[in-house]
Amino acid sequence: MNIVREALAGTQESSDLMVKIAPAAGELEIIINSEVIKQFGEQIRQVVEETLHSLNVREGLIIIQDKGALDCVIRARLQSAIVRAADEPSLDWRKMQ
Repeated sequence: MNIVREALAGTQESSDLMVKIAPAAGELEIIINSEVIKQFGEQIRQVVEETLHSLNVREGLIIIQDKGALDCVIRARLQSAIVRAADEPSLDWRKMQ
């Protein structure tokens, strides 16, 4: 998917996260800020990277502000932000897990 506009998804509430996405030509940059980064930083990054890969996102700036969200919440918030930021006329919903 091609990121063509800025988008947000999520909240700053406990057990949730805020995802901010913006276009970035030629690069994929992932910034993760989390209250539990020491314990779960690698797992959070893995979920983010797998979700981006499954939706074929290769460029963009992804900023995650995590407040202790579960993997399923991370995935859902990221998918929502990507769909809002992409200019995709037909979306393959089977890629959404």
